[in-house]
Amino acid sequence: MIEMTGIRKAYQTGKITFEALRGVDISIKENEYIAIVGPSGSGKSTLMNLMGCLDKPTGGEFYLDTERVETLSPNQLADIRNRKVGFVFQAFNLLPYATAYENVELPLLYAGLSGKERKARVTELLNRVGLGDKMANKPTEMSGGEMQRVAIARALANKPKLILADEPTGNLDTKSGRAIVEIFNDLWKDGHTIVIITHDMHIAKRCQRIIRLKDGLLDTGNEEEEQEQSLKVA
Repeated sequence: MIEMTGIRKAYQTGKITFEALRGVDISIKENEYIAIVGPSGSGKSTLMNLMGCLDKPTGGEFYLDTERVETLSPNQLADIRNRKVGFVFQAFNLLPYATAYENVELPLLYAGLSGKERKARVTELLNRVGLGDKMANKPTEMSGGEMQRVAIARALANKPKLILADEPTGNLDTKSGRAIVEIFNDLWKDGHTIVIITHDMHIAKRCQRIIRLKDGLLDTGNEEEEQEQSLKVA
């Protein structure tokens, strides 16, 4: 699903160049369940942006589902995002004045589905995340956990192969966070490839494999031990 070799990402601010990623090699197979962990500034979010085709690396090679990514134009990157990637963010990123139904429907509008197709798909997804009775509710009328469920349903709208989640439980209480993790577990069992960025090692150890980043590089210090622990929990 993902093959990254020698991935670098540098940002230029005036005369200063900052390397967020300094030569990262990562291979993720289809239907893997991966956690990416590391301290603030380690390059986690940069890596997720690259995996999700929101940005391009400044060096290295990147294949997403056999398509070479780093050479593509912005329009081509947008096409891959729409077809293959679903995003879930810590801040939910929902339209505040739109209903749950309308938030999930939006990517389907862009995809050109008919009204009948959109209704069937949105209804299916909101029922799947346990919000079939909240379709007409706006984000201001929902709890944090419910908003994240809507965000997950929206991420699934175009049937992506890859789901990227950036601190998906970061704004939730413990109970709601556990419920969200269970949804991701179910999605993985259904065949999705899932990559979660998290500071919570309890969540990371629910995944099949943990990838650690430190100072823009892979940190393999605890990799074998953490992988064994995560497989036991999963």
